[in-house]
Amino acid sequence: MNKGKQKNHKVLTFKGTYSLFCRMKNLIVLFVLVVASATVFGQKDKKLILKTVGPNDMKAHIHFLADDALKGRDTPSDGQAAAAAYIKAKFIQYGVEPASKDFGYLQPVPFREVNPMKEGTMTIGDRTLNFPKDFLMMDAKNQSLNAAFVFADYGLEADLKKIDVKGKIIVALCGNGEDASPRAWFRLRKQKAELAESAGAEGLIELYRSNQMPWKFIINRMTGAKVMLDAQKGKESNLPHFWINAADVELIDFLKSGGEMNIQTAGIKQSNFDAHNVVGIVEGTDPVLKNEYVIYSAHYDHVGVGIPDARGDSIYNGARDNAIGASAVIAAAKNLAKYPTKRSSMFILFTGEEKGLLGSKWFVDHSPVPLDKIAYCFNIDGAGYNDVKLVTVIGLERTTAQGHLLKACSTFGLKAISDPAPKQGLFDRSDNVNFAKKGIPAPTFSPGFTAFDAEISKYYHQAADEVESLDFNYLNKYSKAFIYAGRLIANDKNKPFWMPGDKYYEAGKALYGR
Repeated sequence: MNKGKQKNHKVLTFKGTYSLFCRMKNLIVLFVLVVASATVFGQKDKKLILKTVGPNDMKAHIHFLADDALKGRDTPSDGQAAAAAYIKAKFIQYGVEPASKDFGYLQPVPFREVNPMKEGTMTIGDRTLNFPKDFLMMDAKNQSLNAAFVFADYGLEADLKKIDVKGKIIVALCGNGEDASPRAWFRLRKQKAELAESAGAEGLIELYRSNQMPWKFIINRMTGAKVMLDAQKGKESNLPHFWINAADVELIDFLKSGGEMNIQTAGIKQSNFDAHNVVGIVEGTDPVLKNEYVIYSAHYDHVGVGIPDARGDSIYNGARDNAIGASAVIAAAKNLAKYPTKRSSMFILFTGEEKGLLGSKWFVDHSPVPLDKIAYCFNIDGAGYNDVKLVTVIGLERTTAQGHLLKACSTFGLKAISDPAPKQGLFDRSDNVNFAKKGIPAPTFSPGFTAFDAEISKYYHQAADEVESLDFNYLNKYSKAFIYAGRLIANDKNKPFWMPGDKYYEAGKALYGR
């Protein structure tokens, strides 16, 4: 009996081992097949790109978009309208469908252009401040305003809850007390104005004091015409908003004490106009995944006509910023319209980026598809390049699609690197950030740069940024890598997401219900 049991035990052990071996063998075979299938599929995507992206595609698009005839594609301008018409025509040619039954390919974005005051004064007690030496207009209308003013720290929501500001002019410090960068202070302006207006204030004055950016520079930046989203649909702004030069500490202390002031503004002119985001869609092939969208985006505006350079050239053509990006998105539309991916594709060329990311801001608030159906926003923007062996991805390591980006670049002989200048806050300075704020994973695919050196500065927002200075051999590889990365992401059954702990991780969880 004992021997029989022993023998039977050995037989059972052998059978169990053999069964386990068979299961492991099947798993290994399945794993190999999955890997092989992914490799074959990836190779197929590469071949599909080579079928549609020729050596002259980028060259043709950039030559048109950065031609002198378009006068730098300012928002608004006839040149920018011509660029929009060109992009729309290419979408139609390639078979890209319009994004909306309401607006077709051209999504109207309402803007308000404000030409600043010719003259202005602020009288506070026995002091008189004069425009622009002592104060500048952020937003205002021609008026004579008499009101009490009250100091409210930084003018943020928590500050306004502490005091009664209704019917009064709010005086606050620039910024939020944490970020000392004047660029960050500029970005807070709109939020502060909205808070002040909703609290019933008569106006908002911010006190500017910074060694990083002299007041003279602020004057040069803020005394030209300003373009902003026309949130009030043609109505004048209801809230006067100013910055005061508070280099004099005594002035800050004086204004903190409160009192009465009179503000006189004259010569302000306002006009309203529409510019357009150009938007097209290609439906995906998978019955389930086609309900999700991968966005391929870039801004197609630039800064228009400016101060002539040493050659007398006053047209800022914007070949690098951002005819490169717009042309790559057009090339992606051609490829994906002919060879769709599992997920649907949306192509967006934004207006008003140079005015403060305004076209993309309007789009995310007026998207033709629900935002939670947008799986990824793959944006292109950049100031230029100084290394043609690289692609600089702003936000490379911040989403789970990093592997796809690395693979796509290496496939075409390029190396993807992450942000080389994190202190510049580049992630939050292009159109991608308006998607990120909503929770949508959204890096920016930039031409290769390792630092903001002389090679970048030579062309960035300069008349020298011409087509003739571009390396089209590099840009051909760059555009193919962009399209390949998008195809890998769009065909992946796993939806990309933010890496845990990212600044926008919680917004993503809220958007997608994770």
